[in-house]
Order: sequence, then structure tokens, then C-alpha cells
Amino acid sequence: MADTDILNTPLIWINKYLQAKTESLTAIDMIPFFPTTPTDFDSITQSFPQSDGVMCVYDRLSRMNKNKFPHIKTEQVLYYFYATAENSTTNMIKIQEAVLRLMDRFDETAEEVNNWCSIRKINLGTADSPNLINNMFYFHTFKVYQLEEARDIIDFGTARTYGANKFIIEFEYHQMPEINTHIWTPEGLPAGGKITI
Repeated sequence: MADTDILNTPLIWINKYLQAKTESLTAIDMIPFFPTTPTDFDSITQSFPQSDGVMCVYDRLSRMNKNKFPHIKTEQVLYYFYATAENSTTNMIKIQEAVLRLMDRFDETAEEVNNWCSIRKINLGTADSPNLINNMFYFHTFKVYQLEEARDIIDFGTARTYGANKFIIEFEYHQMPEINTHIWTPEGLPAGGKITI
């Protein structure tokens, strides 16, 4: 798979970084990250992963580019972290603090993420059939907004208690030249005249 593959997004690198670093800071085993899908709370609780009872659901949010320079992009990622009843409040406090320590240092966070990504490849395939990609993004800055405090969520259908944290991480980045290179060239007028569509 080429590094310019459409699946090579800034978000995959941020998620892998967060996954690895939160594990080392919190001693919570590799937290699984899942993209947002149409669901309700019952279906989330019934399919809860067993990775120390903690999971993350995320959604990528593109922002209007107010810059006059089109190549520096600003995006946001909405993260929902969930934990099961056993140590849920403690786990949410650990995750909250880990996310703030890792991602809320503006250009210092970007420097650390860039360094981390520069010495790694991500396998989008399987162990038997690997599809390795390199990072094709340069991050400029990161900010964190916490939308809700750590709190308990009671699922009345199963009488189980869950902890939840909701964050928005805003980041700026640019893409490497291999992705930015224009592949568009002007089309010429065909010999028979304009094309009918």
C-alpha cells in the first residue's frame, strides 16, 4: 500500500499515538479506538470490549479553513472515552489527565507527535498480509477542550454504571508533498466540440 493511500489520514496517527501513550501513562491496557457509528447506549454497553473495560469512540470534524494559506489544515476530533463500573471513576480521571498532559501543549505536543510518528509505520493490513504506511503529515499544534467532566452514566436497562469523558482535540497540520502534488491538468477541447453530459 502506498503512503499516499486514502486511508493514510492524520487521525490514524493521532489515535495510534494516544493509544500507545495513554497505556504507558495510565497502566490501562491498549485502549481500543472505534469510529462513530449509528448506535444507541444499549448496543454500546452490550458489545463493550474487555480491554480493562475501557474504550474510545471518535469522530473526525473538519473545520472551515479561515487561513489564506490552503495547505495548513485545522481539524478537530471528538473523543468519547468509556469505562465499566469497576474503577470507572479512577480510570476516567487517569484518562482525562493523560489526554491533557499529552495533547494540550500546543506546538510541544506537535513536536512530540511528529517525532513519535517519524520512527514508526502503521500496518493497515494483517500480520499475514501487512500493508505498511509511513506518516505523511506534519503537525503544527494541538489543543484540548473537555466537554464534560468525568461522570457516571447509569444504564437502566442493565443496571450497570459506566464512566465517561468527552474531549475535543483540535490540531493543525500540513500534508507532505507526495499528497499535495497536483495531479490535475487542464482538459483540452475535444476535436468534435464540447462534451455533452
